[in-house]
Amino acid sequence: MFAVVRTGGKQYRVAAGDKIAVEKLAGEAGDKITLGDVLLAGSEGAIADAAKVVVSAEIIAQAKSEKVIVFKKRRRHNYRRRNGHRQQMTLLRILAVGDEKKAAPKKEAAPKAEAAPAAAEGEAPAKKAPVKKAAAKPAAE
Repeated sequence: MFAVVRTGGKQYRVAAGDKIAVEKLAGEAGDKITLGDVLLAGSEGAIADAAKVVVSAEIIAQAKSEKVIVFKKRRRHNYRRRNGHRQQMTLLRILAVGDEKKAAPKKEAAPKAEAAPAAAEGEAPAKKAPVKKAAAKPAAE
């Protein structure tokens, strides 16, 4: 299965086992991360629902990319400037491209169960405020 993910303003086509270099991400070598912005997913020509696909990766290293030389010159003005820049990047190993794991049930059911006995003790249930409707505008003649 493959996926197209967006990170750092760029898009990457990834599959399990791939190694990619992306713009710097928070974390240290060995940390596991998930790339959540999945644009497209599929396998063997079939397209899957990208909203349900999660891409998990492991940070291999935090490094710098190749040096880019910035050279400025203005003719006939004796103006020359030479500068270099190395962009920070993160090396990732894609561990898995697959369906989203179902989350454990939340503990919000317990407060609802506590509210039901309170209503059974004789307290009146809270009434909802009536919804005000907007007045009809008079027709223009």
